[in-house]
Amino acid sequence: MTPSFRLAYVPGVTPTKWVRIWNERLPDVPLTLVQVSPAEAHDVLRAGGADAGFVRLPIDRTDLSAIPLYTETTVVVIPKDHVVAAVDEVSPEDLADEIVFHPLDETLEWERRPGQPAAERPATTADAIELVAAGVGVLLVPQSLARLHHRKDLTYRPVTDAPESRVALSWPEDATTDLVEDFIGIVRGRTVNSSRGRTPTPAVKEKPQAKAKPAAQPKKKPASRPKAAKRGKPRRRS
Repeated sequence: MTPSFRLAYVPGVTPTKWVRIWNERLPDVPLTLVQVSPAEAHDVLRAGGADAGFVRLPIDRTDLSAIPLYTETTVVVIPKDHVVAAVDEVSPEDLADEIVFHPLDETLEWERRPGQPAAERPATTADAIELVAAGVGVLLVPQSLARLHHRKDLTYRPVTDAPESRVALSWPEDATTDLVEDFIGIVRGRTVNSSRGRTPTPAVKEKPQAKAKPAAQPKKKPASRPKAAKRGKPRRRS
């Protein structure tokens, strides 16, 4: 049976770079991408629907391992004619009177301020986008999802002091296969010459043989200079 590798990923994550490296290093092992919603990603991994996956934290680490990769900025999606569209960034206080959507398929939570209107959570980000376009409320999502669901009539702004979205590579802890280790190495940036999870033993260079020192020659004593003849006192002529 030809080995294969199934990689799940949630919307907003772009696994293209890692897939390209995989195809270069393991051309005989096909990689299949499986798009899943954040809400179902964990169950897909547990059920064996994928060997590993890019998910959004937090996850239950009782039976799943995870390597945090990066953190995304949280933005608010608003109509282009919304009052906060005139500023570069938004604070939570600016949204105090708004109905803030955070869909069921996202793990990003928003602490509703006292007096802030409550809203039912839309099932998906796409559903929430439609509500925002209809002027019903605003949407809080990771920036990659705002780009993914871009529309001409909507825009987005970064939200200061908002909960951030963290992306991680996850896999079932009891199913850490050799192929999973290979993909972990790719994500961590290991070179093709690195062994899985271990630091390769450096090649030992042979030390050049020391050249034999020539036999020590006895030191020659410097030739002694002839002693100068003693000069007597000049004789006096009688």
